[in-house]
Amino acid sequence: MSFFRSAFDAIKKGLQKTAEAIGGQLRSLLLGRTLSEELIDEIESRLIAADVGVKAARELVAGLRAEFRSGRVSRGEDALEYLKTSLKARWPAQSRAIATAPAKPTVILVVGVNGVGKTTSVAKIAKSLKDEGRSVLLAAADTFRAGAVAQLTEWSNRLGIDIVKGKAGADPAAVAFDAADAALARGSDVLLVDTAGRLHTQENLMRELSKIRAVLAKKIPGAPHEVLLVLDATSGQNAVQQARLFATAAGVTGIFLAKLDGTARGGIVVAIREELDVPVKLVGVGETPADVQPFDPDRFVEAMFAA
Repeated sequence: MSFFRSAFDAIKKGLQKTAEAIGGQLRSLLLGRTLSEELIDEIESRLIAADVGVKAARELVAGLRAEFRSGRVSRGEDALEYLKTSLKARWPAQSRAIATAPAKPTVILVVGVNGVGKTTSVAKIAKSLKDEGRSVLLAAADTFRAGAVAQLTEWSNRLGIDIVKGKAGADPAAVAFDAADAALARGSDVLLVDTAGRLHTQENLMRELSKIRAVLAKKIPGAPHEVLLVLDATSGQNAVQQARLFATAAGVTGIFLAKLDGTARGGIVVAIREELDVPVKLVGVGETPADVQPFDPDRFVEAMFAA
């Protein structure tokens, strides 16, 4: 049974700004027109502007140009279908499901820089897991940021999900240790650990993250079973750079792409795929705890081009 249920309408609504920037502009450019070299050049410019990445845009356009010159694609409508099909084909057949441990609890570690919506994303994940019938325990291991523990506590109260926390400024690894103990004692299905926002250049914080991982691994076999990196879709290419750095430093196994509803840069998911061998697993498509969806490439691309 999947942790998350997907709804195309939710993806479509969340990607409305992206659809206007990509699908809407390309439809206005191409529909009812005969394809030409000049139109293909314009397609490339618009794909790059939508943050799909220079490499992906050039490869997509090179393929389209070859189809055009061979005579297999001649109309604007055909070009749109070619782009959709080619984008869908860029993702390999791989599991994008959240990991499940062979024995309780599954430990999910959530990382990311400050300001990306990490703690709110933790709440969204927690609600989705609870809605799937999973028992969830939150660990407030972001003890460095003023208000972070209070924010997660507020979410725990609103969602009716238990939380383990320490005092302000407490050792994050100690909080993780106590949370692991509690999850084992209670038989929780999932332990969801919020961590301090950090950059790869903040060596002390990266060391703390290593300590948290070590504590969890000592208490629970194989933990953490999933390390989710929260990225802010509105940051565009900066998100790709963050993902590249965290993938190495934190052992990231999946990406939660947040704030998609607030940007026209949803094409960044393509750039992330091209630059990293880390799957996007979840996308945030709204402001409420219910607004999280599993990433499905076919549905995502369809939503990007939706009218």
